[in-house]
Amino acid sequence: MPKGQPSPDIAGAGLSAPPPFDELAIDANGAEVRRASEWLVAACRQRDVPPARVERLVLCLNEVLANVITHGGRRALVAPIRLRLEVGFDRDCRKASVTVSDAGLAFDPLSVPKKALPKSLAEASPGGLGLVVIRRCSDWLHYRHEDGRNHLTFGARWDLS
Repeated sequence: MPKGQPSPDIAGAGLSAPPPFDELAIDANGAEVRRASEWLVAACRQRDVPPARVERLVLCLNEVLANVITHGGRRALVAPIRLRLEVGFDRDCRKASVTVSDAGLAFDPLSVPKKALPKSLAEASPGGLGLVVIRRCSDWLHYRHEDGRNHLTFGARWDLS
């Protein structure tokens, strides 16, 4: 049975339980990053994720994928990058999480110390702000390295109302 699809028992009984998650596999290149962003927007809309949260998730996804492509090494460029969106409930709110799984060099972004933001434009340097953006735009981050792959999860929460 394809991942993210309801079991035949539920589908056959006429019940329309939504699949628990959406998945996409992409190659490590710019065109696929665009496709991944479009997929995430469409999947979030189907699951009623508020537009402001969708924007934050897409921004995080773009930064994570840019880091994988730029810094992940040869293995990251030849193995598919797998994406997974899950939307659910957490106590008194709803939440959406995106997991990016890649075969690049093991790298725990949570181990990188937080970077101080420049106080002026003169102090600023180009690049190097991807992790800052990801940390500011996500409500949580979780990392694990398992089966030769990096798994980075980021997400957003919103009120039930």
